[in-house]
Amino acid sequence: TALFIKWTEKLRLLNKMNEYLLINMARTQKNKATAHHLGLLKARGSGGGTGEGFDVAKTGDARVGFVGFPSVGKSTLLSNLAGVYSEVAASRVHHSNLVPGVIRYKGAKIQLLDLPGIIEGAKDGKGRGRQVIAVARTCNLILIVLDVLKPLLHKKLIEHELEGFGIRLNKQPPNIGFKKKDKGGINFTATCAQSELDAETVKSILAEYKIHNADITLRSDSTADDLIDVVEGNRVYIPCIYVLNKIDQISIEELDIIYKVPHTVPISAHHRWNFDDLLERMWDYLRLVRIYTKPKGQLPDYTSPVVLPNERTSVEDFCMKIHKNLIKEFKYALVWGSSVKHNPQKVGKDHVMEDEDVIQLVKK
Repeated sequence: TALFIKWTEKLRLLNKMNEYLLINMARTQKNKATAHHLGLLKARGSGGGTGEGFDVAKTGDARVGFVGFPSVGKSTLLSNLAGVYSEVAASRVHHSNLVPGVIRYKGAKIQLLDLPGIIEGAKDGKGRGRQVIAVARTCNLILIVLDVLKPLLHKKLIEHELEGFGIRLNKQPPNIGFKKKDKGGINFTATCAQSELDAETVKSILAEYKIHNADITLRSDSTADDLIDVVEGNRVYIPCIYVLNKIDQISIEELDIIYKVPHTVPISAHHRWNFDDLLERMWDYLRLVRIYTKPKGQLPDYTSPVVLPNERTSVEDFCMKIHKNLIKEFKYALVWGSSVKHNPQKVGKDHVMEDEDVIQLVKK
């Protein structure tokens, strides 16, 4: 009990600090003078640890995490998508094991993970939230499953949790150059007009992190949050789809409106409505590249492509994916497809391939 009291005390203090930060932030009316005060408050309050994940072996070519409050139909969606029968409890108790299922789609193996009950306060260590979020950070795509009848509150809460853990949804990393130095003070340059940050604000935010010598280059109109993300450096940028479930309970007119919301796919997990749309959208967001192999003197094997992530599709990446010793024996490759000017084209290991190219390796 002593330990428990110690913890509750600690939590109470944390909450008090957060309240203080929030009240202070609310008090501060936005103007140039307070912009940097706000930046400071944010720097003090910003977290984003990693937490220790429960280990789920990464299988397949991509990993998709499903996040949602209990009883929004997440388990039904998973089991109907994957035929993985995740133990759907009749009660509203949420299960705390990630039930990995793998689906094959367009030749790629995609691992589906149920990230159980990210409830309010997961980032503060409540529930098994911390471990869940650590796994969420390793996903290539996050699906936030929402109940179409009460989507907004849930959406805000889940986003807040994920943000607090350094996960940025549907965002590009801020275009800010940041380089620490040993001496020379803060060297601040902005290549375009800034609506929020100036040299003063930047200096005071960096001072919060005890950084007094650095080069900072703002290449786009950036916020204090952007700068903090870059300085803390442990952020992950993950695409996200909002899955609005239970559309059997709304009217066609409402459905038409939902269809216009960006990053959103309406479905009914129970009736299996609109799954093809969801899968297609998942495929678009994962941006996977399929490469077909062609053994010498045979037809290409179109049934089992080698699947690469969009940012690593060179011939060398392809070789590494198959076996790390392959590159040692590599002489050149013949490639057919949209990445080459003529078919086949003889290429080296640095050639970058595109989706559905065909490759034949020639060894030394």
